[in-house]
Amino acid sequence: MARMAFEAFEPPRRLVRALAETRRPGGGDGVGEWLEELPVLAQQALDLRELTVERVQAPGGRSSLVLLVRRIDGTPAVLKLAPERARPESERAALAHWDGRGAVRLLNPGDSQGVLLLERLSPDLSVRSLPEPKALLEAAATLRRLWVEPPGAHVFETVAERTGRQAELMRDGSAGDAEVRALVDAALAARAELLGSEPEERLLHGTFRQSKVLAGERLPWLAVGPDPVVGECAFDLARLVRDRVEDLIASPSGAAITRRRVRKLAESLDVDQERLRGWTLFRAVESGVRARRVGRVQDAELLLEFAGWL
Repeated sequence: MARMAFEAFEPPRRLVRALAETRRPGGGDGVGEWLEELPVLAQQALDLRELTVERVQAPGGRSSLVLLVRRIDGTPAVLKLAPERARPESERAALAHWDGRGAVRLLNPGDSQGVLLLERLSPDLSVRSLPEPKALLEAAATLRRLWVEPPGAHVFETVAERTGRQAELMRDGSAGDAEVRALVDAALAARAELLGSEPEERLLHGTFRQSKVLAGERLPWLAVGPDPVVGECAFDLARLVRDRVEDLIASPSGAAITRRRVRKLAESLDVDQERLRGWTLFRAVESGVRARRVGRVQDAELLLEFAGWL
């Protein structure tokens, strides 16, 4: 891609929309400035590493610009640029710690802030393309490989810290709706109980779902795009429970399928079923209230209905 063509490009709409949804009220988090400077930042990152762009991955990530590139020796790779708000250095630390075990391999562990160079997987082929039972099986097997002891003196946020920030926004976002407030109260009560007796802590992916598992060559499936956090495994697995939530809601037996999924995933990964149910409730309500707050009404309705089954 020529320099002038790259400087004229506009960030993918999905990225702009997703960053806008997670911006702090009143701004001040540098996201707007980062988006404005992104063409220059990307060109500088390419020039410094002598990379050739094949294409911008679209729709791409929700918190980063993803470019399919080739290194100077012709090796395919992925260049990822993210604002500080998206915690790219936390992602770098996690990928370096996993060192390719279950996750995409980091190629530039000591590189510039906010710039990640990664091995190339199959960007358009995720485990979500498989039939549902097989997809859940493969995703769960990938997730198990990521659950390792965190490094000493780690930089990662804990589950208690992350969910504490989320809890404050959940309380604010449920005002004026008794039904939503009841779900929020149940989710917050579940969180309080779960944090009162946490099992052994592990390094977690943080945002794991089927679409975050891509086909690879070293292993059939590898995880990408972590927002790592340290805590109990049930928190990580909880996001996988609600994968394809739109299909669950459309099914007349969606509630029963959800309960079976909780049981099967808990059993297959040696996670306590009640703890998994509790974190699934919290994470679904948190996502639903957040979607409601930014105007994604349909997503909010799906997530909150799902949470009501738990």
